[in-house]
Amino acid sequence: MAGIKDVAAEAGVSVATVSRVLNDHPSVSADARTRVLAAVETLDYRPNAVARSLRTDQTHTLGLVISDVLNPYFTELARSVEEEARALGYSVIIGNADERPELQDHHVRNLLDRRIDGLLVSPTDGGSPLMLDAARRTPMVFVDRWIPGVDVPVVRADGRAAVRDLVAHLHGLGHRRLAIIAGPAATTTGSERVEAFRQALAEYGIPLPDAYIGQGDFQAESGRRVTDGFLDLAEPPEVVFAADNLMALGALDAVRARGLRVPRDIALAAFDDIRWFVHTDPPITAIAQPTGELGRAAVRALVDRIEGRPGESVTLAARLVVRRSCGENPEQNRSTS
Repeated sequence: MAGIKDVAAEAGVSVATVSRVLNDHPSVSADARTRVLAAVETLDYRPNAVARSLRTDQTHTLGLVISDVLNPYFTELARSVEEEARALGYSVIIGNADERPELQDHHVRNLLDRRIDGLLVSPTDGGSPLMLDAARRTPMVFVDRWIPGVDVPVVRADGRAAVRDLVAHLHGLGHRRLAIIAGPAATTTGSERVEAFRQALAEYGIPLPDAYIGQGDFQAESGRRVTDGFLDLAEPPEVVFAADNLMALGALDAVRARGLRVPRDIALAAFDDIRWFVHTDPPITAIAQPTGELGRAAVRALVDRIEGRPGESVTLAARLVVRRSCGENPEQNRSTS
């Protein structure tokens, strides 16, 4: 394998000149730069990234801690983060918190030990001392979820308008008994979606009794458990709105396990649209987030912070995607921006 001395000999320059070219130093002449780059290509030279990081104090590596790698929303988010980071010259190390705060801290600690240049996090809770300390001393951006009061950029989707669109849609279909499977109250998305749903119902004079609020954890099993509880009520809801896609799939399993059908016996809607929803029977009406755009925007904000520019918070709009799980006619399938 060729080394830096081989590149210098091939280009007819000093090792110091090769180093300056590889580190994009402005003091190198155009002719020397051209010869060095040609030698790099001829010899297929690959700089030692570890050694370079020791010299420059940069690893060109980002950390990404996501809440649940099995959740298709976060899988797509991670893919867009990796693609955008690669385009900007960075690699990504991913840690899966599995919706567990202690595992989140484990990944944050390991990533900091690896001397990453910056950290993207979708927090699983309100913030541990480790997380708060990392936010003070490491370039950081929150994506999807955030920790209130922590002064770092937040890249997220605002789903409130889409939730209002969903409730208006359900009201137009004649539904009046609407229930929600909520995410963890310790997460911003968990509490925000419940409050948006409650406010939207109030606009139509529809109450949200405690019995119609089920506490989930963004996992499928909690969707099954909460839906079973709804179906056991003396007056079950007409609609179950699951605050994420995995809980919606769990709800669908619970309905089918009782020999019931969606939407004939109970309607179902979800937050976080996924590609699978068009293949369920019936296809599920859902609120879609611009997941790819969120991942790309989060990387750009983080790289701005790493490179000394002010990283800006970004808020994008979610949208309602109407399918057939709430009693719609097939010709009603559409998106609402």
